[in-house]
Amino acid sequence: MPAAALSNAELTETDLTDAADLVGIDSLLTETEIALRSEVRSFVDSTIKPNIAGWYEKAVFPLEIIPQMAKLGLLGMHLTGYGCPGRSAVEYGLAALELEAGDSGLRTFVSVQGSLAMSAIHKHGSEEQKNEWLPRMAEGSVIGCFGLTEPSAGSDPASMSTFARRDGSDWVINGTKRWIGLASVAQVAIIWAMTDDGIRGFVVPTDTPGFVATPIEQKLSMRASIQCEIQLTELRLPGSAMLPKARGLRGPFECLNEARYGIVWGVMGAARDSYLAALAFSKERMQFGKPLAGYQLTQQKLVNMALEINKGTLLALQLGRLKDAGTLAPHQISVGKLNNCREAIAICREARAMLGGNGITLDFSPMRHANNLESVRTYEGTDEVHTLILGQHITGIAAFR
Repeated sequence: MPAAALSNAELTETDLTDAADLVGIDSLLTETEIALRSEVRSFVDSTIKPNIAGWYEKAVFPLEIIPQMAKLGLLGMHLTGYGCPGRSAVEYGLAALELEAGDSGLRTFVSVQGSLAMSAIHKHGSEEQKNEWLPRMAEGSVIGCFGLTEPSAGSDPASMSTFARRDGSDWVINGTKRWIGLASVAQVAIIWAMTDDGIRGFVVPTDTPGFVATPIEQKLSMRASIQCEIQLTELRLPGSAMLPKARGLRGPFECLNEARYGIVWGVMGAARDSYLAALAFSKERMQFGKPLAGYQLTQQKLVNMALEINKGTLLALQLGRLKDAGTLAPHQISVGKLNNCREAIAICREARAMLGGNGITLDFSPMRHANNLESVRTYEGTDEVHTLILGQHITGIAAFR
């Protein structure tokens, strides 16, 4: 088989286990967890991987796969009640890993829908809001987005300028949000705004007059995904649109931590897929009379990549077990987000280099994964932000300002 024709989909489950699981991680998983992982992996192999190069090149987010994701129970996966699947944190993590082995942008959809928009309503909403939105979001008939970041307020959301003022029993919101996933195709948006009483969250139907979402184009990363700028102009909402249980930054941060947790797992999927692409290529590519895999430098690179994937996956699993036990602390999520994003992007770049000139094409996944991880490494807290979170935990001194 020509080297350019190799794909990760041709590696069997046994191949994946033997090549990527050096320490028997599967032995730490339950039969239910392994079955769920296999189901999601099969979906990725059959539906995402054969099409992702075209979606990425054309900058298309495939709305047509949303019903399939909903049928697999991937939307609001870790939430309970209101039509949500109610799966464990570890099961959600395993699904995120497999989805991101397909593409970060498609894993991001599941994260924005479930960990951000649905989570905000589930954690902070009224019973009326939960019953109105969550069942439809879980079945994929309603898409949600989460409006926190602004053009001049990324890592410091406390400085947001979007403002909601009282007008009788209504709220009127003005402001701009940027880098908001799915906003142009969403039917409901969770918008965070400053009020005279501090930061509050609002459930905003996107057909409300004054809501305009414009996709950000000419991206070099997350091309099979949608990120938008939202303009909010005299957007009027009834008092019932406010999330009653969210006050201050704790409200959005509790949702961000859900998304950050998923990233800890997801990026290991991108890393594994890139590693396996390099491994398969190196076994077939002949140079100086033998395959690249037969050279010591190549084996060193593959070993280093596999080591970090195993360590990162074990870290993710430990955080998942803590989350399921109800003892996961925010700084522990920062450990996972900082470490796993940093290692995953290094693995994808190394894998790209091992593919030589072939690695810059969409015939192979590592450069696409590396480009996507430039975004994943940035959103839900940059390396610097998570470093400072951990620095504060270690020293007891906040160094953000």
